[in-house]
Amino acid sequence: MLVTCWSTKGGSGTTVIAALVSLHAAQDRDRPVLVVDLSGDLPSVFGSAEPSSGLGEWLRSDLAPCSLERGLEELTPNLSLLARGQGRLSARRAEELVDWLTTDATVVVDAGVLRTPAEPGDGGSSDGELRWRLAAEADRSVLVTRACYLALRRTVSLPVRPSGVVLVAESGRALTRSDCERAIGAPVLATVAVDPDIARAVDAGMLTTRVPKGAIKALGRLFEEV
Repeated sequence: MLVTCWSTKGGSGTTVIAALVSLHAAQDRDRPVLVVDLSGDLPSVFGSAEPSSGLGEWLRSDLAPCSLERGLEELTPNLSLLARGQGRLSARRAEELVDWLTTDATVVVDAGVLRTPAEPGDGGSSDGELRWRLAAEADRSVLVTRACYLALRRTVSLPVRPSGVVLVAESGRALTRSDCERAIGAPVLATVAVDPDIARAVDAGMLTTRVPKGAIKALGRLFEEV
């Protein structure tokens, strides 16, 4: 199963949500889980060392897809991380990557921010193309957003709709869950509150040992049939 988490605005919490989704999936000990980093922040979130190479180097190489396995970092007994690596992410081998990712494992991708294809400097780049491809090919294409007018406005302008939404809830917002569903045209599958305990675990690089149980439980519906 391929789950791609993405947003339309920086600071939405996509990387943390992707990390939490992968930790939830890893609770099923019978199936390996792979979390793929397109944004470059997951090693810090998990408290891992910054790798010198990763997906970016493979995409620009002619190495076989199986060589990606040598670069995986084990985070827990059945959760591994494929780091972003250095430089831009080429879309030249996107089809090979998708084929390799769509195996019997559960794969969670942090695709970061998706922008409109016409936006200069991103949507038309190889980096942007790869993010779009992984969002489009996912079994669950998950928008991570806050109940923010600007974020929803950007989402509505995109040519695709997500299959589900994770709403990062903040107090004081005027827009409701129903407002978000109507604007986006997709169901809110989980609501995760902004939580200082999660922020502290992330800042300390201890998310795998200080697993926020409430947020993990809320994200369980991403793996249910919708």
